[in-house]
Amino acid sequence: TECVSGCVCPEGLLDDGRGGCVEQKDCPCIHNNEWYSSGAKIKVDCNTCTCQKGHWTCTDDVCYGTCMIYGSGHYNTFDGKFYDFDGSCEYVAIQDFCGDKNSSGSFSIITENVPCGTTGVTCSKAIKMFLGVSSQMMKTLSNRSAKPLPAILEVIPESELLYWNRTVGLYLVIEASNGVMLIWDKKTTVFIKLSPEYKGKVCGLCGNFDDKANNDFTTRSGLQETNPLIFGNSWKQSPMCPDVTQEIKPCDLKPHRKSWAEKECSIIQSEVFKICHSKVNPVPFYEACVHDACSCDSGGDCECFCSAVAAYAQECIKAEACVFWRTPDICREYQIN
Repeated sequence: TECVSGCVCPEGLLDDGRGGCVEQKDCPCIHNNEWYSSGAKIKVDCNTCTCQKGHWTCTDDVCYGTCMIYGSGHYNTFDGKFYDFDGSCEYVAIQDFCGDKNSSGSFSIITENVPCGTTGVTCSKAIKMFLGVSSQMMKTLSNRSAKPLPAILEVIPESELLYWNRTVGLYLVIEASNGVMLIWDKKTTVFIKLSPEYKGKVCGLCGNFDDKANNDFTTRSGLQETNPLIFGNSWKQSPMCPDVTQEIKPCDLKPHRKSWAEKECSIIQSEVFKICHSKVNPVPFYEACVHDACSCDSGGDCECFCSAVAAYAQECIKAEACVFWRTPDICREYQIN
């Protein structure tokens, strides 16, 4: 067959990628594989981006930071460092009682990690949120009855510091007037969000929020560590708790669960999440999912799997890649009575 020349745009006009010809000022922009017309605006985190001449121009506001704690000991710090720590104790997730200012701060969030399953891995099953309380008062107040929220989430505020709680979908959201927000799925996933004013002023298992992931393993005494176990142990609240001395590999301990776990968790690396793969690396989330699915051998298998997939989905949403992955058969959002 003979070659047939393709269509080209008249001089002065450009191909808009959708079969039309436009002036340069009217060139569209692409985001998440979708085309947007010139002048269109989208939200990316706390910033607004405008399509101009085929390129996105975005505002440069500093956004809230997010730390995620989920499943059986998985942490993703404010600065994006992903690690595992399976300690069974109360630990400082994040606080601004740090360094020379250890005696003065405005908040502290404590996570109580307990064993989940028989392999030795631990999950965050209780949260204490101290707001505007001095470090000296924390121990006294930790046994005080909390406000009428679920029993395993305690909010202990100073009388003058305001906070609000509301339910958004599957999550309970606690927002305080000092720029601290906690989002909890009422199971084993916690998101902690901090306003930019806390950059470089916090410490704990969630790191120091200074935009540098390589110094997130700063211990309670201010030393930088490379070993997540030594780092994690330094943030335990009670010296009576045993130190964690080795990383637990539940799939090695329960090999009969491994193939099932890999099959279920493959959804993270499948076409379902394809739109997100270039924005958020799926590998650590897939590995964490397999780890959790192997370890949840005392019931709640599906809950562990669903929490692990939801954690990746949440990171995708932050990266402006919205994925609809829940179905009536996979981690449905409602209960059947």
